[in-house]
Amino acid sequence: MINRKDKTDTAAIYGSAFPVILGPMAGVTDLAFRLLCREQGCDVVVTEMISAKALYYGNKNTIPLMQTDEREAPVGVQIFGSEPELMGQMAHKIEDRGFAFIDINMGCPVPKIVNNHEGSALMKQPELAGRIVSEVKRAVSLPVTVKFRLGFDEEHKNAVEFAKVLEDSGADALAVHGRTREQYYSGRADWEAIRQVKEAVRVPVIANGDIYSGADALAIREKTGCDGIMVARGSKGNPWIFREIKAALAGEPVPAEPTARERVEMLLRHAALCVEYKGEYTGIREMRKHAAWYTTGLRDSSRLRQEVNQVTTLRELEQLLESAAEGGER
Repeated sequence: MINRKDKTDTAAIYGSAFPVILGPMAGVTDLAFRLLCREQGCDVVVTEMISAKALYYGNKNTIPLMQTDEREAPVGVQIFGSEPELMGQMAHKIEDRGFAFIDINMGCPVPKIVNNHEGSALMKQPELAGRIVSEVKRAVSLPVTVKFRLGFDEEHKNAVEFAKVLEDSGADALAVHGRTREQYYSGRADWEAIRQVKEAVRVPVIANGDIYSGADALAIREKTGCDGIMVARGSKGNPWIFREIKAALAGEPVPAEPTARERVEMLLRHAALCVEYKGEYTGIREMRKHAAWYTTGLRDSSRLRQEVNQVTTLRELEQLLESAAEGGER
């Protein structure tokens, strides 16, 4: 166990005194999207979560997940698993790939993860969670952070106790999503519970949950006293949220909402990057879900989404969206 006397320096981990972080989302926060969010003012980005077991067995699908670009630095890598020794070994294996920190996922609510005793299932086993942090911390020279929830369900909300175990085990910072595993993403995030975690530990606490605007960022900072914020679902199809949040935190006027033309142009840039990094076949197909988010609110968006789902090349997507940009918003 580590006995902390002094508060960890947030800037030493994230490169910012009050970082605004793009939260890791499977199938969303790939290199292309992370680059766009950094351009819009996001301070720190994190990869999609990577299985320690997949790394150990050399699963080829893990390689693209670790692809980075110097333009997105600082970038953290998020790993998940339930075996302390394996987690430490795999963290050590990838720590020299240009990452700024190692993040451990202890909050994923997806059944296939939970049923494998990983992700938020670890909140039911604080001692095991602590051992995982200790092993990873011992194995790497990078800062080690952890993302978790308020508890597994309403009857077992143990975020404060869990946070203390992680801190004592060596975690350098903690990101707390203000919901239990059983809530998934329903209801409202409990910012008061995040405040309780913040007051219980000395390491930086990053607040996560229901941040959809600059006003939300100000409110969660005020409510929780957090050391930084993490935006996840609020960024889907909306990388501009980061410029809005940064302006709000700086006390500057909120930028205007992106026009239909700007949204289409961003979508096409996103698609071009996706094709560049993943090839046209995979890139265009993965862009379909992003297109649905970007085009929400555009004229005939339902029809547009159906048509986007039929395109197979970047050129077809460009031709289709050109007319959408001209049509404007509803």
